[in-house]
This record gives sequence, structure tokens and C-alpha cells, in this order.
Amino acid sequence: MPRLSKKTMFAIEAVLDVAFHVGEHPVRSGDITERQRIPKRYLEQVLQHLVRAGILAGKRGPRGGYRLGRERSTITLGEVVRVVRNLEVETEPSDPSIGSPLAHEVVWPLWEKLREEMMAQLDRVTIEDLCQQARSKGLNVSATAQHAGHATI
Repeated sequence: MPRLSKKTMFAIEAVLDVAFHVGEHPVRSGDITERQRIPKRYLEQVLQHLVRAGILAGKRGPRGGYRLGRERSTITLGEVVRVVRNLEVETEPSDPSIGSPLAHEVVWPLWEKLREEMMAQLDRVTIEDLCQQARSKGLNVSATAQHAGHATI
């Protein structure tokens, strides 16, 4: 099955972190790194692509950071996954000569169909859905902040 890459997981975590923690001020990338334990080198690259895609909005400067680009009920998990997938395709070129005719005519078309079905399912899950699920599991900001000294999702 299609794999959940580190970059994809980091992107989902970053968007959820922003959804949970944005308030009067934008969420700083350093705070996301600390709360979600995402390596800074991955996070900055992913955040830039999420801003370009309109999923996040970035603000520069001392009070800068990130906000959601639009309402969390309109941002789908599929959108976030596509942003990272496009980033990975840019940095990890594939070799079309790999594989036999059987692979090209049977296996890859099946794999592509499964990927499309999975993406259709991800397009039905919103960031709001994930925030509600996290809250139902007790992963809300106030409860974790009291126990851990800082907020996590």
C-alpha cells in the first residue's frame, strides 16, 4: 500500500498543531518543532509548501508564524498529503524503466487505482474531523498543557 512518509506525517502534525494552537498570534515554527518533535529541517520545507498551497498562511517577522489558510472544516487530509507527495516527487525522481511489462501493465495500474481510492477517502477527512477526534481522545490543548508543561496534540 502507499506508505505514510515522515514528511507526510510531519505535515499533518504541523497543520493540526497550527489548528490547535493558533490564537491571537500566529504559531511559531519553533513551537511546532518543540511540541511535535519534528526536525526543523523537515518542518521548514514542509511549511513553505503548505503556505504555497494555501493550506497555511505565513507571517514574517518577530511576531510571525503560521495560521490556517482557511477554515479547518474546508482543509482536507488529501490536500495535505498531495502537497507532500508533490514535494517528494520533486526531490525523488522515479525511473520509468524499472519493472517488467507485467509490472507496467498489471501491477502499477492496480497500485494507481488503490492510491486514487485512498486519496478519495482522505479527501473526505477534514482537519476539523481530526481535531475533534484528538479532543475525543483527550488530546486537547488545556489538558496536555497542564500535564506536560506545554501543549501537544
